[in-house]
Amino acid sequence: MKFKLIVSALLMTICFAAFSQGKQSHEPKNHQALAAAEKGLIKVSVMYPFSEGKTFNMEYYESKHMPFVAGLLGSNLVKYTIEKGLASGIPNQPLPYMAIGTFYIKNLGEYQAAIAPNRDAIRADFANYTNVSPVILVSEVVR
Repeated sequence: MKFKLIVSALLMTICFAAFSQGKQSHEPKNHQALAAAEKGLIKVSVMYPFSEGKTFNMEYYESKHMPFVAGLLGSNLVKYTIEKGLASGIPNQPLPYMAIGTFYIKNLGEYQAAIAPNRDAIRADFANYTNVSPVILVSEVVR
């Protein structure tokens, strides 16, 4: 009987150690490296709110509009992403955003200097893919 208890205790200790070791980090190591690489970058999120009757042409946005704006940013641009809204995070609630385009940049002043003289052309292109006015959030990546 003592032998079974010792083996059970040993197995529980091994299982707990393995479980605890896996719980030290809540992220895969490659995600930690990516987060560290993005820390300190400026993130410009262009969010297109969902509402009935509003439209969004993702194919045009992905193939024309975002590359156009990205091209204006030059070497200040680290990367950009495009997200297609699927659902709300709260069950049975409407989709908050149809799409979100995000630019990760090094310097906000350089971004503003590149966008300012092209603002009218950027806005004029909206009609080619949406009838929604976007909400823009500028933030700093902290992790």
